[in-house]
Amino acid sequence: MPDTAALPPLPSASTGLRQQLATLLYQRRTLTLLLILTPPLLWFGVVYVGSLLTMLSQSVFAFDEMAMSVTNELTTDNFTSLLTPANYDIVLRTLGMAVAVTLGCVLIGFPMAYYMAHHAGPREKGIFFVSVMLPMWASYIVKAYAWTMLLAQGGVIYWALDGLGVLPALEAVLKWPVVGGDTLATSNLGRFLVFTYIWLPFMILPIQAAIERVPANLLLASADLGAHPFKTFTTVLWPLAFPGVVAGSIFTFSLTLGDYIIPQLIGPSGFFIGNMVYTLQGTIGNIPLAAAFTCVPIVLITLYLAMARRLGAFNAL
Repeated sequence: MPDTAALPPLPSASTGLRQQLATLLYQRRTLTLLLILTPPLLWFGVVYVGSLLTMLSQSVFAFDEMAMSVTNELTTDNFTSLLTPANYDIVLRTLGMAVAVTLGCVLIGFPMAYYMAHHAGPREKGIFFVSVMLPMWASYIVKAYAWTMLLAQGGVIYWALDGLGVLPALEAVLKWPVVGGDTLATSNLGRFLVFTYIWLPFMILPIQAAIERVPANLLLASADLGAHPFKTFTTVLWPLAFPGVVAGSIFTFSLTLGDYIIPQLIGPSGFFIGNMVYTLQGTIGNIPLAAAFTCVPIVLITLYLAMARRLGAFNAL
């Protein structure tokens, strides 16, 4: 009589079904990929794109100012009102600050990224990475309110500049049109400083990744051929690292374009697009006009992303 304890157990029906299913998924790679991507695509399509399209669809409805409610009447007046001088000024003000912050982040971030990529040792590079990422660990609101105290008259920055004897220079700069204001906290210069501080890490990291892809022997070859360091920078390093610059600018440009907290806390009076959308929807209740305003940054960022894609920025992300 055979020893039944030595025989392998018979496969159960559930085990055979699992094996068949595993074989099917292994042979049908497209089906496997579809099953993996279906849940996130449903979430993206329904929750994100669906809610966005629902909001944008409100832009074609009319708003009854007497009843302070949205009506079912279809109209294009919301988009026409964007062309009025007041609203046009809001768009230009927001766009100008987004461009200025992007350029400022490039000027500050590129030298830091270059040093991290080509001169910093492993331990020093780790310190730089932590230093760049450290401000992002703090709350955005906390940082914004902290800057209101730093920039206030009688604050730390005024105290430091007074101690260095350069406070009259700051007061002279604050008298410039567009840039200045009564104090640093109520000037566009102060607003620019806060935006640059908060979004700078988003510029440094893509540039650093792009510069690390540049072979060091190309820079050495340029120097060996007699090129001046500035010539090497303009003809070798900058063109090869430029996709990283554009990749970083995607973040700094779009984040500045849609921000509404910093313009509300710091800088002179005057709406940004984010403030206008918040006021129209939260205070007045004019959701159709708020939705029309929302289309402006969407169009601007779409055009910017199309330009960035042509410049190869997505390869540096």
